[in-house]
Amino acid sequence: MKYKNILQIDDDYDDCNFFLEALEEVSAAAYTAIHNPVLAIQKLVDNEIHPDVIFLDINMPIMNGLEVLHEIKKKDVIKNIPVIIFSTSIPPEVKNKMKDLGIMDYFIKPNDFNVLKKILTTLT
Repeated sequence: MKYKNILQIDDDYDDCNFFLEALEEVSAAAYTAIHNPVLAIQKLVDNEIHPDVIFLDINMPIMNGLEVLHEIKKKDVIKNIPVIIFSTSIPPEVKNKMKDLGIMDYFIKPNDFNVLKKILTTLT
């Protein structure tokens, strides 16, 4: 699948910068990172941003990724945007219920730049 507008919802600035650096090497897709999940949902609902796909971290302090996902799926205007879980750890219950939760795919964040580029090449 090819995406032109990517949103990453992740509270870790370093992880977002690493993601962006890899993305820029393999894709011309536009990229937006929002570090506050509550703000991300608001911008999505208010139609301020228009991603083709959302990369969502699970482990965030204000609102965890599953809470964000539930909010996204409740809102008609954004519920059909594909969501890919992209996190340092993914609980087994998320993996087991991926389709029920409306998750398109999931990946553990790699520490290796080339591995990240390969993942992004297949998705963008």
